[in-house]
Amino acid sequence: MNIEINEVKRILKERKDNCNKGDFGKIGLFGGSLNYSGAIRIANLACASMRSGAGIVRIITDKDTAKIIAQNILEATLWPLEDNLIEAIKDLDVLVIGMGLLENIENQKNLKIILENYHKKLVIDAGALNILANNMNLLRETDAQIVLTPHIKEFSRLTKIEISELLRSPINYVKEFAKKYNIIILLKGSKTIVTNGNETILIDFPVPGLATAGSGDVLSGILGAILGYNDYNVKTIATAAYLNALSGKIAMGKYSDIAMIASDTISCIPRAIKEIRSKGD
Repeated sequence: MNIEINEVKRILKERKDNCNKGDFGKIGLFGGSLNYSGAIRIANLACASMRSGAGIVRIITDKDTAKIIAQNILEATLWPLEDNLIEAIKDLDVLVIGMGLLENIENQKNLKIILENYHKKLVIDAGALNILANNMNLLRETDAQIVLTPHIKEFSRLTKIEISELLRSPINYVKEFAKKYNIIILLKGSKTIVTNGNETILIDFPVPGLATAGSGDVLSGILGAILGYNDYNVKTIATAAYLNALSGKIAMGKYSDIAMIASDTISCIPRAIKEIRSKGD
């Protein structure tokens, strides 16, 4: 079924007067590297999470990348990673991993540590998806509440099925995969599919301007934030995808489909939330 605006409004509901930052989740964002513009990527992700309502955001990255991005971090906190990964993640309500992460032996170990020791909401994206594709057995050995956020090429790597075949029946393939591993999948595309294998929601909201570097990272930041103050379920994940698409649409109207960049989407999140709250009953 298509997403319903009243469900989105409920998830992005107005906050009580006596609330505090602890009510809206402690979010960890683990990623970045010197090779993949870690400073811009991770700084923007933190901004996306804060704009989407996260109470607290912790950026976890290697020491070299931390030195570069420290000057770009304002509202978030920074955890330069040494041999303290379990310590870095143990108090988090949500952990998002993969943005700008290199596929190397060290990060293979890190993903394994996370899947074996982290027991809450876990979003796996980008570089971490590529690592996972060669270690799918890890999904059977974790009790974390997993969300995978692949695009079609990444989903092909995960399933070992050709893209042309997946495109014949994407909803069925995604549902089957989600059910097999007892996870939620958000398959990114012009028509985004969110499913746990039983419940499926479509976000049929093409935004050509989102076809630019960093857009997937922005979505992961939004998703981490919304999971911080909502339950782990298909509706919550679909709401994040809808908010990302609407923010992108507003940015595209402002800058055009050619000229918009990922940070433009972040800047339009506040307007998108206001627009969502003005719709429905």
